[in-house]
Amino acid sequence: MSFYSYKNANSDACPGVVSGNVLTGLNQRVCVQVKNVYDSCMSQQQLDNVRVQVENIVPVLPGSDCQNPMARPCSCDCEGNRCDCSCPPVSGPISHQEAVENAENAPGPLPRPYGAWTFESCRSSTTQGKISNLSVERMADRPQFARVRCNVDVPLDVLFLDQRCQEWMGQTTITVNKDVLLCIPDDSIIPFTLESLVSAICVSGSYIGNCTFEITVCVTVVLKVLAEVDILVPTYGFCQVPLCEEFAESVCDEFFSLPLFPQSSCAFEPVGDATVSGANGSCYACPPAADAGQRHGYAQCSNCGTTCAADSNLCPRCGRTMTSIH
Repeated sequence: MSFYSYKNANSDACPGVVSGNVLTGLNQRVCVQVKNVYDSCMSQQQLDNVRVQVENIVPVLPGSDCQNPMARPCSCDCEGNRCDCSCPPVSGPISHQEAVENAENAPGPLPRPYGAWTFESCRSSTTQGKISNLSVERMADRPQFARVRCNVDVPLDVLFLDQRCQEWMGQTTITVNKDVLLCIPDDSIIPFTLESLVSAICVSGSYIGNCTFEITVCVTVVLKVLAEVDILVPTYGFCQVPLCEEFAESVCDEFFSLPLFPQSSCAFEPVGDATVSGANGSCYACPPAADAGQRHGYAQCSNCGTTCAADSNLCPRCGRTMTSIH
């Protein structure tokens, strides 16, 4: 099972929301080595008409489990030497590395891109950006703040079709210039570093020749000021890792996980003027007292034990006479 499996009986030792006193169970201090984030900022922008040249081009072929790796349903509208093709992906999104592996395992010689190319899509191939031309200028009027300027390279995988409707994938990079204000820690023996988290996806694109596309791309860049540090933190002790639960089509498991008897929330609520807690957890509406001015205790049925929070004549559950309890 996993930490979060409903079969896990030791839920108190699992990560998640703490019920009760959060301090209960804290029994030691542990020194952990982590990357401390001193400051961070995010920018999102749309870059229009960006020209990128793709390289490391490989055909997008099915895996080795397919009988005919070159057979793909395709619809092309051709006029002269120009074809506009629409082909479904082989098996959903595929990375450049997977395309390379499939091409290396494909039987026979590999094809080469033919004729005009048709842009399909592109997206970032990794979340790790590459920072270059970094400049950090501390500000005299704002202590611990600095002007940070840098270039962030965002790697992209570009998917396109050739004139024979063969799907291809190539790699390229777009560069985003950043000029931001960040909180920078003071000088220390262990220096801070600047890292970037990136994500990009293309809105549109067109082929302009010489392995070059003109694209419109949406880019997200997160800059982080980090340092590798040792931090002392309170812990609940080491994790008790449960055994893995093997996947099985057990359609009854969810049903068997339900409680044996029906649960009633009102059975655990304080008894009020309009609530009756029955012996089996059922709820009934208490009738008003015979004389509201004499309400000074509870009324209980001698037959079924139903209790109301005020004097009542008849039991709302069985209809017997209620007896006052002082």
